[in-house]
Amino acid sequence: MKILVSDSLSQEGLAILKESGFDVIVDTGLSEDQLVEKIKGIDALVIRSGTQVTASVIEAADRLKIIGRAGVGVDNVDTEAATKKGIIVSNTPDGNTLSAAEHTCAMMMAMARNIPQACASLRSDKWERNKFMGVELSGKVLGVVGLGRIGAEVAKRAQAFNMTILGYDPFVSEERAKSMGITLTTVEDICRKADFITVHTPLTKETKHIINADMFSVMKPTARIINCARGGIIHEGDLFEAVNSGKIAGAAIDVFVEEPPTGSDLLKSDKIIVTPHLGASTVEAQVNVAIDIAYEVIRVLNGEGAKSAVNIPAVRPELMEIISPYVKLAEVSGKIAATLIGTSYDKIEQAYYGEIAGKDVRTVTLAAIKGALQVAVGPGVNYVNAPGLAKSRGVEVSEKKSDTSDEYASVLTVTVSGGGKSVSVMGTAVGNDIKIIQIDKSRVDVYPSAHMIFADHINKPNVIGPCCQILGENNINISGMQVGYVKIGDPTIMVISVDSDVPEAVLKRLTTVDGVLSAKIVAI
Repeated sequence: MKILVSDSLSQEGLAILKESGFDVIVDTGLSEDQLVEKIKGIDALVIRSGTQVTASVIEAADRLKIIGRAGVGVDNVDTEAATKKGIIVSNTPDGNTLSAAEHTCAMMMAMARNIPQACASLRSDKWERNKFMGVELSGKVLGVVGLGRIGAEVAKRAQAFNMTILGYDPFVSEERAKSMGITLTTVEDICRKADFITVHTPLTKETKHIINADMFSVMKPTARIINCARGGIIHEGDLFEAVNSGKIAGAAIDVFVEEPPTGSDLLKSDKIIVTPHLGASTVEAQVNVAIDIAYEVIRVLNGEGAKSAVNIPAVRPELMEIISPYVKLAEVSGKIAATLIGTSYDKIEQAYYGEIAGKDVRTVTLAAIKGALQVAVGPGVNYVNAPGLAKSRGVEVSEKKSDTSDEYASVLTVTVSGGGKSVSVMGTAVGNDIKIIQIDKSRVDVYPSAHMIFADHINKPNVIGPCCQILGENNINISGMQVGYVKIGDPTIMVISVDSDVPEAVLKRLTTVDGVLSAKIVAI
């Protein structure tokens, strides 16, 4: 078998590949056309961020079994095309955890003691000790937004500095947070109370600009903020204004919306420390991801299971033909339920009724977990890591089956529970199409679209019209609508399919309509 390494890889990783007995070809800097020719006869492709694995490359591959990405992001791989062709796409999600956590701590300490500014001053032959008076970390409050692998490691290290830790993560239970020495709270509460704030979430619709002008307005004037996660989590314009006007004391930024951030205001303030996306740039991290992906590729080529695949696990073609619509239905139902519950949860239950209950539905259950977790954790959740992520966040996953179904041949229900609340989404497949037939107690008949508004409301006159008017005023086209049937005066749900995303401000306007209790958007 042949392994093509098309991006630079550490010698430690290459050595493992070569010692495996496979034929290892190192050829970097290939254009798309060159890779299309080179990929023929290749069994495994190992890349970093440089190689673009397009649909054309995947189509040309005649023996490819795995694409291994030495790193986390797989934006440079057409994962959908690979999945359709049965090619595994794997990454290395754990290799840079410690490096990113340590860089965050380094940025926090550099801010606290004005180290870069003092260094620049001294190099210009100045001796300005009073100008660079710093603060201690001991006794301060650190707010951690996002308590995944990296956020948890940062919190652990901050405790060694005798800091009090506040945390926000909708997928972490109180018990889990307490075991890590963290007090769970809201993002706004963190912004009000913390002396230092660090963000460690993926960039999703929910987390984009989660720290904005409103949040800066409630921070202490001595607060300092760090972003070593993803550009866009903190609103860059609002951050510059907050620092420049003295609303907060400083910032340390490693990631930007546009990279490199040429011309960015963030580069113009001496109160903002900047680094060029160095979170994973350590010798150890690069060695770790190379070693991890080398072993992953060898496992797959030896016929073993992939441990960090980001796309769907292998399923027999004849079974996949049957369960494919239910895989999509489960993921969509999980996203809807997790969005609507509106709080942290500790249980995901998947129930199967009718013919589908007699099939191997493990992949369907994984899809439900993946869909639910992606709402808060982001697109990094996949079919392989979903169970582990659920377990690490204290989310119990259960499954039940019944071979009877009253109305349809096959039905599945995804229920998300926590904090004394639960949301159930029931659906079925009609051919290759999927349909939501019930949300909690409200019967509906919804064929999911790319963007759907779910509005809890009281069933009474003059609710639907004003909602439609608000959407029309904001140039948002409605492609379909369903209202759960209940008695007049009872609570129910309205599902509005729209042709574009809906800004948060528009969703808030919908809740001003008399009778509308909440309005949330789900994108699939």
